[in-house]
Amino acid sequence: MPMALSTQVASEDEQFVLIAKIDSARNVSNILKAIHFKETATVFASPMGLKVTVEDAKCIQANAFIQEGIFQEFTIKEEQLTFKINLTVLLECLTIFGSGPVAGSATSLKMCYAGYGSPLLLILEEDGVLTDCSIKTLDPDEVLDFNFSSTNVINKIIMKTECLKEAFSELDMTSDVLEFLMSPDTPHFRLSTFGNAGSTFSDFPKDSDMMESFQCAQTQTNRYKVSLLKPSVKALALSSRVSIRTDNRGFLSLQYMIKNEDGQVCFVEYYCAPDEDIDEPEH
Repeated sequence: MPMALSTQVASEDEQFVLIAKIDSARNVSNILKAIHFKETATVFASPMGLKVTVEDAKCIQANAFIQEGIFQEFTIKEEQLTFKINLTVLLECLTIFGSGPVAGSATSLKMCYAGYGSPLLLILEEDGVLTDCSIKTLDPDEVLDFNFSSTNVINKIIMKTECLKEAFSELDMTSDVLEFLMSPDTPHFRLSTFGNAGSTFSDFPKDSDMMESFQCAQTQTNRYKVSLLKPSVKALALSSRVSIRTDNRGFLSLQYMIKNEDGQVCFVEYYCAPDEDIDEPEH
């Protein structure tokens, strides 16, 4: 009788260049859901952990960072491994036992990868029930380099996300663009939309309880396509804090701090290019 894949995998661990084990698959699936706005993702594995990147229209990039310390076991035999994977399929596999919290049970996960051209193997276990999944990996595309360097950052705000969640729910999403105003002077931080019902805005003074850090060197007003920023609302919903940065070109970085069930912290970062039609007058 042929050995079950899980038994085979256990006895052949040495063939893998990457093995990652975690007690709760949900800690991985929650983070990946926060960047799931396109079907495929590029996975970068290094001794520091996993970085999963999703891009769209060469204007937006989302990165989920799952640090090595989140895993109960993380073994990698190379400096860096890169492959592309169908993120939709990966999430379906990770939530195969259901994604809701079930009292007294958690799905453990073991991920194995044998190197270039090999599939990503997942072994999930819940209450003694084992499921094996094998997901085809693809050649990675070159990912965009937004060249977002901290030395070129003009303005940086760190705030609690509660009020931002509220503001996002109140903004008029019929607007094509969302305008970010960051300034050393009042109103300090303003989000504006220009939709069918006219202009709406939300202000956040720098001395508000929600502000944890306010470093604005000069007044900057930039617009970003709402369609590009919409996916980041998934990360906003899961996060407790957000760092909002703009550089000298008006590129936007939104870095969300997300705590998992064990209280450990992961980060999801979105980069967005400014809208090029910024100089057009509003009608």
